[in-house]
Amino acid sequence: MKGIPSLKRAPLALALAGLLALPLPGLADSHDTLPAGVQQRIEQLTPQVVSWRRDIHQHPELGNREFRTAGLVADHLQSLGMEVRTGIAHTGVVGILKGGKPGPVVALRADMDALPVTEETGLPFASTVRTQYNGEEVGVFHACGHDMHVAILMGTAQVLAEMRDELAGTVIFVFQPAEEGAPAGEEGGAELMLKEGIFADLKPEAMFGLHVMTSPLGEISVRTQGQLASSDQFRITIQGKQTHGGMPWNGVDPIVTASQVVLGLQTIPARQLDATKTPSVISVGAINGGVRGNIIPDTVELEGTIRTFDNATREEIHQRLERTAVSIAESAGASAEVVINKGYPATINDSELVKAMAPTLQRLAGDQFKEASRSMASEDFAYFAGEVPSMYFFLGTTPAGQPLAYPNHSPKFNPDEGALPIGVSAMTALVLDYGKRQ
Repeated sequence: MKGIPSLKRAPLALALAGLLALPLPGLADSHDTLPAGVQQRIEQLTPQVVSWRRDIHQHPELGNREFRTAGLVADHLQSLGMEVRTGIAHTGVVGILKGGKPGPVVALRADMDALPVTEETGLPFASTVRTQYNGEEVGVFHACGHDMHVAILMGTAQVLAEMRDELAGTVIFVFQPAEEGAPAGEEGGAELMLKEGIFADLKPEAMFGLHVMTSPLGEISVRTQGQLASSDQFRITIQGKQTHGGMPWNGVDPIVTASQVVLGLQTIPARQLDATKTPSVISVGAINGGVRGNIIPDTVELEGTIRTFDNATREEIHQRLERTAVSIAESAGASAEVVINKGYPATINDSELVKAMAPTLQRLAGDQFKEASRSMASEDFAYFAGEVPSMYFFLGTTPAGQPLAYPNHSPKFNPDEGALPIGVSAMTALVLDYGKRQ
């Protein structure tokens, strides 16, 4: 991948002068959460955090290919005197910071990968990177804000390393590849990091992660239990019997049967699941079958997605989906083969951890602290949350008065950099406050 010239520091410093001269949203009460001097450190570090973010933004890399980003992260952690482990799940980096006082082990996570999206923001540091993805040439862009996440965690690592003598316990900084999914035929992400034993010799008592969103700048939100949905894909093959379109009684019509299956699947969340427990969605996104209008084909394929916020409900939906498709097909004299490919589980926050640590975020954000709305998007932080009591929260990035905010994964997604010091403050405060609980 061809390199792009690095940023010049002087214009960056001028651009940040106004940012640092004004109180940042969500930080008005930070003195109640952060020890004296820590907030000052964060403010002084903010130009560097912004510089990291812009550099990573300008050099995006797809999942399992985050070589440059991983190198930048590893060099930074090593410069802070940490134990650094690289090459985990292909390109993952882990830094271990041991504090000067006894205390708990806490993990913080940032995801590093970009998306196969061509950037349309018009920013002076916009990505012009192009690469091959699934056999096609594509643009590469941090359309989900992972560049923000990496810069925030790099900043948090520096703040905590500079106060290691006062730090109680140990902090594990997890820089994870391939959150958006590994390339076809490869493993990756949080699941592979765990499989390779990331916590085998040092398991955290608690883990925290954040995600930038298009909610108002400085808003911090979290909820107990399911915050992000599981994501599974299914394929149903309806086998009928081909015949002339004018004589359907001589065959078995898989198109009509597939239509009945589509409607039948909608009764699962609408009529078969307890609606008071958790929202669930079954969507059919593709129907393929047939070659011309006067031939009833042999087969039809349906493809779709299943989303829910509860892993027990997830398993129940899988059973009901297969039973529904098979039974409807058999009633028509056809047959159905159902294949369900499990994706990410639901991201489920630990209730006790949220109860204990949400006050930290609330003191930091003030009246901009909210209960998070559930999102049907999915996140592989869910694998970490399945191993360690975890809390995943959202950080708003849209300034007040901005008329339009393009969503995550849009080619025009453009989070405000004013969220960067807020993210560093939030992650730092969570580590420090969790250490006080022990």
